[in-house]
Amino acid sequence: MKIEQYVLEYATPRAGDIDIVGRTLNDRELGLGVVNPRTDQVESVKFIVSKAEKALEYYRPDQLFLNTDCGFGCFASRSVNVEEVAFKKLCAITESAKQLRKMIL
Repeated sequence: MKIEQYVLEYATPRAGDIDIVGRTLNDRELGLGVVNPRTDQVESVKFIVSKAEKALEYYRPDQLFLNTDCGFGCFASRSVNVEEVAFKKLCAITESAKQLRKMIL
């Protein structure tokens, strides 16, 4: 079985550095986790863009996808975060993607 995309958590320091994955799996797509759904702190566009720029040292733009580290509703009986915070985090990802496209294109 050939795996074409890895979706990995990289929004928190405990995730480690992208260098290891970038050096070994750069022939595939990467879903890069850039926001932590477990906190109510909304990541800045600057933070997200910097994570993506680091990944772009190893991946072509068409291989890179910006994701959350996990879903916002990980537990059936209660959400990980409130809808308003989840929306703001998704907006930060969207704005970051727009900025990255302008930088790359």
